[in-house]
Amino acid sequence: MLAHLRLGHTYTQLAAGFEVGVSTAYRYITEAIDLLAVQASNLATAVTAASAKAFAILDGTLLPIDRMAANRPLCSGKHKKHGMNVQVMADPYGKLLWASHRGGPGLLGGQGATRARAGTVRVPFRGRRDRLSAGQRAVNTAHARIRALAEQAMAALKTWRLLRKLRCSTTLITSHVQAVLTLHLTCAN
Repeated sequence: MLAHLRLGHTYTQLAAGFEVGVSTAYRYITEAIDLLAVQASNLATAVTAASAKAFAILDGTLLPIDRMAANRPLCSGKHKKHGMNVQVMADPYGKLLWASHRGGPGLLGGQGATRARAGTVRVPFRGRRDRLSAGQRAVNTAHARIRALAEQAMAALKTWRLLRKLRCSTTLITSHVQAVLTLHLTCAN
């Protein structure tokens, strides 16, 4: 199961490597992923942990997929590829606290997914840097420093190769993300 999540090996490769049938490899992996997904921290636990911190960072990332049966809702115009949008919460040090239980379609951007779940969204000032006031540039610089921490958390999530190109059904992506989150938080502690 770790070879599947960490390295992104297919069921056929795993079956050949462990000298079992493909259906056996599939069954073992799905059972293990389901067990790990149940143990993942939920949003209430993450918010409780984040409330003890100065602030929490919520950001989204697109997990690329190769399933294109439902072409339009899964196609991200920003990234020009098909994928599922996953929201990630990090603490002020960039440590991953939570990943969303329901991956949204790639068509729904990060702010849209956040607003759909409610909450406040802080964005930098728009416009060319030379046309912004000194105060606005300072706010944008501070915002970029905070965003860098969120990018660290998402990079930690994407070190698991399976999440770089998902080959499973879109209904299983949530359990895969939750299993990776459980393993990542277990290894980090």
